[in-house]
Amino acid sequence: MTYVFDFSDFGLYADMLARGIGVTLGLTAASTVLGGLIGTAGAWTALAGPRWARALVASYVELIRNTPFLVQLFFIFFGLPGIGVHIDEAQAAVLAMTVNLGAYAVEILRAGIESVPHGQVQAARALGLHGRQVFGHVVLPQALANVYPALLGQVLIVMLGSAVVSQISVPDLTYAANFIQSRNFRAFEIYIVVTVIYLLLSIALRMLLNRVGRRLFRGRAPHGSAAAPRRTRAARFTWRARSPETGLPTEHAR
Repeated sequence: MTYVFDFSDFGLYADMLARGIGVTLGLTAASTVLGGLIGTAGAWTALAGPRWARALVASYVELIRNTPFLVQLFFIFFGLPGIGVHIDEAQAAVLAMTVNLGAYAVEILRAGIESVPHGQVQAARALGLHGRQVFGHVVLPQALANVYPALLGQVLIVMLGSAVVSQISVPDLTYAANFIQSRNFRAFEIYIVVTVIYLLLSIALRMLLNRVGRRLFRGRAPHGSAAAPRRTRAARFTWRARSPETGLPTEHAR
């Protein structure tokens, strides 16, 4: 059996794909900001809050991390109206993505906060800073720098996971693909196109956020590691050996 690829009519749906990309990026941006705020507040509460608040945060994290995102989405969209809370498809998608990202951000940021040396907190208090100032100006910036790659990876996971919001008729990229496939019956072609688009979006978003991270945390090496000095061209072509007289490493040009 020979399959003939046909992309001839995909130009007719370019606008729909573009709108789907915009919706996907918009959902990702909104949930990243809101989820980051939830993660920051939750991490602080998990470490410094009262016992009942710590238990509440721990329960939230365990509930979200151990249930499928699709179930969370359906619970919000179909379940909340049962108790009188009515929201539209886009609001339900943003809320579900925010709640999901926030739970993972809590644990990531908690680990980042715990990685900051306690001596820096004591030094900040000795300078007269109170609790919120210590957290906002000393602890949080270093914690974010330490765990920024993990947060970036989680944002990308949420963006890719947003494809399931098409199940509640949010017009994202996957919804556009399903609609186009139902019109031209070229399922293989449209999902090839959408796969490439998601791949390019992930690469572009990762590059953008990496650049943002370098600007935000310039000169702030992660705790426990120092920024490596830039190697010159000559240094790249040297190798280390041990001197037979002293046993100390010496460098030799190749």
